[in-house]
Amino acid sequence: VQLVESGGGLVQPGGSLRLSCAASGFTFRNYVMSWYRQAPGKERELVAAINSGGGTTNYATFVKGRFTIPRDNAKNTVYLQMNSLKPEDTAVYYCTVVTGGTGYWGQGTQVTVSS
Repeated sequence: VQLVESGGGLVQPGGSLRLSCAASGFTFRNYVMSWYRQAPGKERELVAAINSGGGTTNYATFVKGRFTIPRDNAKNTVYLQMNSLKPEDTAVYYCTVVTGGTGYWGQGTQVTVSS
């Protein structure tokens, strides 16, 4: 299993970013995919999740209405579209999947929201 995140960077408050997570090594279309984040000095927290078919999503309260988690099963990729970014969204963002009872994580991508 390999998960490779990309798309992070520096953005001003109120801006947008789209993160991508390219997956391989498992049958992507069969699994729930999630995004987590970890800010300095804080525990890792769930941001959003999407079911295998893409019809059901869940979001943490602090991103509802601002972030979406689409997926493209033909491209084995899950995205995190982040709008109206705030300084408190600054963190390393990870995508994750649980398959065969084991959780797998990507290397993470840094998102910094600052003026």
